[in-house]
Amino acid sequence: MSAPSSDEICAMRITTKSRYGTRMVLDIALHGEEGPVPISDIAKRQGISEKYLEKLINELKKSGFIKSRRGVGGGHSLARPASQITVGDIVRALEKTECLAPCSECGECNRAGQCMTRGIWIEAAQAMMNTLDSMTIESLLSDCPCR
Repeated sequence: MSAPSSDEICAMRITTKSRYGTRMVLDIALHGEEGPVPISDIAKRQGISEKYLEKLINELKKSGFIKSRRGVGGGHSLARPASQITVGDIVRALEKTECLAPCSECGECNRAGQCMTRGIWIEAAQAMMNTLDSMTIESLLSDCPCR
């Protein structure tokens, strides 16, 4: 995935989609070593509705992070190694065009062109994404007391 532009970073915010999506991917990585993980199991462990998880799974499948198998013994697994999926990847896949700050890309701010603080929010968003990009699913699992 290519690096987002300054405007794309400014237009990004972290919603429950990203928080729940990250929890779901971690759950699949943790419990998927012996085969696909049923969505009902993830929902019970994470306290998230199956319907909401299905929406997240579909987005993460489109982005190439999750694969699914139907039928008996079916469920969901990581489509690539946990070491190759970052929290930043998940956030980008799930947030798409939501706004963190009302900048010009969102069409909410009539001062975007002359805003004296816009650079602050862009820099803060870039720092946040750099941090999220440095965290792989594998590194989060190795730090997890759940193992």
